[in-house]
Amino acid sequence: MNVLDYARALIARPSVTPEDAGCQRLIAEWLAPAGFKPEWMHFGEVENLWLRRGDGGPLFVFAGHTDVVPPGPESAWTTPPFEPVIRDGRLYGRGAADMKGSLAAMVAACRCFVERHPDHRGSIALLLTSDEEGPALNGTVKVVERLQGRGERIDWCLVGEPSCAERLGDTIKNGRRGSLTGHLRVFGKQGHVAYPQLADNPVHRFAPALAELVELEWDQGNDFFPPTSFQIANLHAGTGASNVVPGELEAQFNLRFSTELTPRAIRERVHALLDRHGLRYRLDWTLSGEPFLTAAGRLVEATTAAVEAVTGIRPALSTAGGTSDGRFIAPTGAEVVEFGPVNATIHQVDECVGVHELDRLVQVYLGLLQRLLSG
Repeated sequence: MNVLDYARALIARPSVTPEDAGCQRLIAEWLAPAGFKPEWMHFGEVENLWLRRGDGGPLFVFAGHTDVVPPGPESAWTTPPFEPVIRDGRLYGRGAADMKGSLAAMVAACRCFVERHPDHRGSIALLLTSDEEGPALNGTVKVVERLQGRGERIDWCLVGEPSCAERLGDTIKNGRRGSLTGHLRVFGKQGHVAYPQLADNPVHRFAPALAELVELEWDQGNDFFPPTSFQIANLHAGTGASNVVPGELEAQFNLRFSTELTPRAIRERVHALLDRHGLRYRLDWTLSGEPFLTAAGRLVEATTAAVEAVTGIRPALSTAGGTSDGRFIAPTGAEVVEFGPVNATIHQVDECVGVHELDRLVQVYLGLLQRLLSG
C-alpha cells in the first residue's frame, strides 16, 4: 500500500467525533510489520492508541486524531463524504485534510524509515485519539497523563494538523495561543417596558462594561504571538416579547491569549472591571489550553530543513489559528511543532487534499525522522 491507499481506507470509515470507526486498528495493523507495538487506552467513550517502536531515548512522536467533524448535509457534497474520490488530482472526503491525509503520510513515512534504518537510534511513537474535534477531555490529555505517570518522556512531537495556508511548505506552527472562555450571567429585574423605574435592565447595565472589554488593550503580543483578542461568542436576553424588560442577560466570550498573559491575570482583570461597573453577576470560566511556544531548537530546525528540502520553500513559523492537542503535550517539556497539508478546505463541504501534496508530505515526515533518528 502507498500513502493514497492508506488515506482512502481511513476516509472511508465514518469516524465522526468521538467515534474512531476502526481507524486506529487499521493503523496498528499497518505498522505492526515495522515493529510498532500497540497499547490501547480507553477513557470514557474515547478510544486512544499509543504505538511505539523502541525502548530508549530520544523519543519522537507523531500525534494526530482519527475523529472528524460531521459532514453536514450529504446532498451538499459533490460525492458522498465518506466515499473517497480523486478528481482533478485531488482526494476528496471528510478528513482528507484534517487529518487523515497526515495520518496516512505518517504511516508511510514510518514504514519507509524503519525499512531504511532498522537499527535507528531512540524510539518512534504515534499518539492517536478520537477526541480532538470534540470536547478533548478523554483523548490526548489523558494519554499524556498516563505516560507521565510511568515516566515515559516525549522529547520531540510533530502534530499533523493542516498547517499550511496556500501551498505545502509555507507554514510550520511552532506554538498556539491559549483559549479562555467566560460564561457570564448578569442579573437585573424583569418588568414592563412602560415602567422602567420598576425594573432593572441587565442589558443596559452590561453595555458600558462590554464596550470597555472590547476596547481594552490586553497586551501587545510579542515576536511570536499577536495581541490577545477578546470576542463575544454568544449573547442572549429577553423573553421574546417586545414589552418586557429582561431580568437576566447571558453572554459567552472568549480570549485567545499570548504568553504575555496568564489565565489568572485575565480572570482578575475581567472581574475587577465588572465589579467597577456595579454589576450583579455570576461568571464561570473554562480554560481550553495554555499558550505554548517551541522556539529555535533541534525540532524546529530539523522540520524547517525537511520542509525546505522537499518543497523548496523556507517555511514561516506561526502561532495563529485555533487550539490543537499540542497544548497537552508541550507542558511536559517536549518540543512541539505542527506540520500538515493546506488547510483551505478543512471542516468544509468537499474537503480535499492534493494527491501530490500527500506524496510530498510523506517525504517531509521521512526527512524529519532521518534528521532526528538515523544517526
